[in-house]
Order: sequence, then C-alpha cells, then structure tokens
Amino acid sequence: MNTRTDTTMLIGRVLISVIFILGGWGKLIAPAATQAAFAREGAPLVALAYPVAVAIELGGGLALLLGLFTRPVGAALGLWCIATALVAHTNFSDRNMEIHFLKNLAMAGGLAYVAAFGAGAISLDAALRRRRIAAR
Repeated sequence: MNTRTDTTMLIGRVLISVIFILGGWGKLIAPAATQAAFAREGAPLVALAYPVAVAIELGGGLALLLGLFTRPVGAALGLWCIATALVAHTNFSDRNMEIHFLKNLAMAGGLAYVAAFGAGAISLDAALRRRRIAAR
C-alpha cells in the first residue's frame, strides 16, 4: 500500500462524488422542479429521465464516495457527464452553459482516471478484495 497514493485517490473520489451526491439529492427532493427543468432543457422521456438521473447521480455518487464498484461507476458517471453536457449545455451563446459544458467534460476526464485505476486501498472495493483473498 502506498499511503500517499491511496490517500490522494480517496480525496479525489470524495471531491468528485460530492457534486453527484448533492445533485442527485436535489433532484430526489424536488421531483416536479427537476422534471420541469428537464423538459425546458429538452431532455428526452422526462418521466424516465428523472429516476434514471437520481439513481445515477445519487447512487453513483455514493458508490464512488465509498469506493464500491468504482471502475464501472466511474465509467458510468463519466458517460453521464458527457451525455448531460450534450443534452443540457450546448447553448454556447450563453457563457454559463459553455462553462457547464466544459466542466462536464473535465469531470468526465477525471472519471476516466477513476475507471482506469479504481478506488485504491482505502475503499470498499479493496476491503472486499482483501476478504475474498483471505477466504481462499
């Protein structure tokens, strides 16, 4: 175990998970407002998009925070960032939307690292892996 690397991986997971947890929680507690915003942004199948968004953002954010199923969750959240950038943030005449578009792409890049390298030793993934090895 490389303490510095594993600690840095934990800090990175915590920092990037916060935006998803808060976003998913905000959607969960305000379904009508969220669905209205989705409709304004032109999201397809708003009634389906809402629970999917909550599950991906809140569930994925919590899994990332805990380091559980980190590689596939990182990949899924990265793809989510790209999809939401393309659906909701392409009005580049609005500087705020351009910034959100680029923010989503940057987050997708960070999540590509998560998908490639996993959670590190300070995670549920690592604890489960250690338990499986000990059980052999």
